[in-house]
Amino acid sequence: MMETPLPELEAILLVGGQGTRLRPLTLGTPKPLLPTAGVPFLAHQLARARSFGVRRIVFATSYRAEMFSEAFGDGSAFGLSLEYMTEETPLGTGGAIRNAAEALTCGPDAPVLVLNGDILSGHDIGDQVARHVAGQAAVTLHLTEVEDPTRFGCVPTDDAGRVTAFLEKTPNPVTNRINAGCYVFTRSVIDSISAGEIVSVERETFPGLIDSGALVLGYADASYWLDVGTPAAFIKGSRDLVLGRLASPALPCPPGEFLALPGAKVSTEAKVDGGTAVGARAVVESGAQVSGSVLGDDCVIHSGAVVTDSVVGIGARVASGAVLRDVVIGDGAIVGPGNELMAGSRVWPGVVLPECAVRFSSDV
Repeated sequence: MMETPLPELEAILLVGGQGTRLRPLTLGTPKPLLPTAGVPFLAHQLARARSFGVRRIVFATSYRAEMFSEAFGDGSAFGLSLEYMTEETPLGTGGAIRNAAEALTCGPDAPVLVLNGDILSGHDIGDQVARHVAGQAAVTLHLTEVEDPTRFGCVPTDDAGRVTAFLEKTPNPVTNRINAGCYVFTRSVIDSISAGEIVSVERETFPGLIDSGALVLGYADASYWLDVGTPAAFIKGSRDLVLGRLASPALPCPPGEFLALPGAKVSTEAKVDGGTAVGARAVVESGAQVSGSVLGDDCVIHSGAVVTDSVVGIGARVASGAVLRDVVIGDGAIVGPGNELMAGSRVWPGVVLPECAVRFSSDV
């Protein structure tokens, strides 16, 4: 896909969620800062936005807000200018956008890009903005097609691309197109959202605009799209980036079977593949097998351990003979020899599983 360059453009980045579905990974780190293919998740969004011509981004923060400025500072490392606006109490998606808009500098007729902090997408942001401007729309929504739209609200459009409704989850959806979480607003429309109040763009703003006759456009495409709100999706996102299934300017090395950050020690006698990301100073010993996983900084995968489609937290240890498939191991946890953890198991930070203590566990 050809990327469409943009004139200088301001954006709002929604990063206020607590990421409860990703616990224990998010107990100490906001979801958008989790290491994903070797860098914080948001680094991929920031670098990609910059590649389309975005120059200034306002973070809409709430949960552990100070960690975002600590991670990204003024944005100069990305060629961006970053501002941070914090909600004292959660204001919903619309309220968060309205609160962050106080830091925008553009005029009332300018387009404003709104990005969701837990979405990976390969769509052409520039083309979405260009269509919004050409159509003089109030808002333009990125839409994507999914196999099972019953899990989402669906967004039907007419033949001209005009959104005709914004429907909640239903067992009989009228379309498989859903809201993909990337919007282009005309600035004056954001300013019309009530300030300081809890507002949902999905339940209030978008349906209200449609009912009033305002032009709400859908920008539908079939490019890569992923909501990384669950452990399995988070692992998939990191894996796809490492393998090159989704391009990212923030990837710290060329795509391949795995990436290893500085100080990592991966034995030549270990088998590491499937898009695995190996954290800084992590150790994978000879005879270990790691596939499609995320290994945190300073963790150790001992000889003979098997780790598949899993997350191993910072400083955690997986002993010889342990088997992990589709699990999350919290920071500093120890999985003793012979343990087999599968099917969505989660081990909380600091927990020690003695030898053969747990098999096919869920939460420990």
